Amino acid sequence: MHLPSSPREVSDRAHRIARGVLGPIERVLHVEAASGAVLLVTTVLALALANTGWSHAYEHVLHTRLEVAIAGWRAGQSVHFVVNEGLMTLFFFVVGLEIRREIHGGELADLRRAALPVAAAIGGMLVPAGLYLALGPPESVRSGWGVPMATDIAFAVGVLALLGKRVPPALRVLLLAVAIMDDIGAIVVIAVFYSGAIDVVGIGVAAGAVVSVLALQRFGVRRALAYVPSGVILWYGMLRAGVHPTLAGVVLGLMTPAAAWFGPEGLVAAARHAIDVVTRKQPEADGLLSPVADLGMAGREAVSPALRLQAQLHPWVAFLIMPTFALANAGVRIDADALLVPGATAAAVGIVVGLVAGKPLGILLASLLVVRAGWCTLPRGVTWPGVLVVGLVAGIGFTMAIFIAGLAFVEPALLAAAKLGVLVASAATAVLGLVVGALMLPRLGSGGAGTATEAETSTDA
Repeated sequence: MHLPSSPREVSDRAHRIARGVLGPIERVLHVEAASGAVLLVTTVLALALANTGWSHAYEHVLHTRLEVAIAGWRAGQSVHFVVNEGLMTLFFFVVGLEIRREIHGGELADLRRAALPVAAAIGGMLVPAGLYLALGPPESVRSGWGVPMATDIAFAVGVLALLGKRVPPALRVLLLAVAIMDDIGAIVVIAVFYSGAIDVVGIGVAAGAVVSVLALQRFGVRRALAYVPSGVILWYGMLRAGVHPTLAGVVLGLMTPAAAWFGPEGLVAAARHAIDVVTRKQPEADGLLSPVADLGMAGREAVSPALRLQAQLHPWVAFLIMPTFALANAGVRIDADALLVPGATAAAVGIVVGLVAGKPLGILLASLLVVRAGWCTLPRGVTWPGVLVVGLVAGIGFTMAIFIAGLAFVEPALLAAAKLGVLVASAATAVLGLVVGALMLPRLGSGGAGTATEAETSTDA
């Protein structure tokens, strides 16, 4: 059966031109590493704006108040608040979806497979925090110990991708699993150590929102938009309770079903039924609505809500929300005098040491410990130099590290020093990861533990 190349009202030539223009863009958007490049561009732009004659305009925009007025009710917050506490909730929602899927049937579903990334992530969080505190920072910046614990998955994956055929698939999976566990650790740290005094009323509001989500699920409501009001109430309840409101996204992500309703079999059955109806009855256009609707629902429910929502939201998070966050938060004014503020230099140095030295050291030592203890083995195609490279690129803290720095430091000078430390450390670990990877990882097919056959057949992490 020949399918038309374009709708009747569309010119074939115009359609081909549009596909020629949009096709490459769509391919770029499906390359996960591309989001790292977008983050890099927005980071450089933010730094340029903060250190040129545009700095006052840049700050003015960030502190511009956005207001919503409905029937006499008015509410408003700054652009910076909307980005950090509003848009980043969607970022954390996608993180929650990733964690939910990994627990359901991914690298965290089996204890033996999860042992290596869990141990590596724990080591990669504890050692950087320990090094930060071991350097003896003054009391004013001691709260910054959580900053070097974080990993930016977009940048880390992007840097690893630059090593090309030197990276076996299993090594990339290991990095993703470590980063997801790292996200879980960051979420716990934010919830426990960087939230304010707990307000009982806010907790009650948040609990009510969770109950409403469970009730909707119990009644079989599958449309994501139906859960938006409960999500907004949950966000407000956490904000009022003193818990960072972006964690509402994590809660909703973890509550999202990770099992499909119809699955592949249901999709095939629905497709056969639709074909049977159309071929037997030859209905008019109106008669096609019912089988098309059934087929559409089967297509939607062939995959789990967690997978579907993650696929739908990932491009928006990767190419809009995270770059916007970088644009709003990476604009650090580079001023040597700012480091003279008591505690500023100690905070910056502690973060750099924690990310550059602590991350790879913690990940490598923890991995050695669990492998030597016999709790797990290295995935096929992954060598110890590969684990070291994972540790180095995991030191790219960026998005999450800057986010935690905004919670840890209230004084602008200390926050600026912390952000500068994150940027310097992230750049340093990216370069180190590329250099070490180029020197120590063999190209696939050149023999040794990283052969192409092993890498392609390996699915463990």
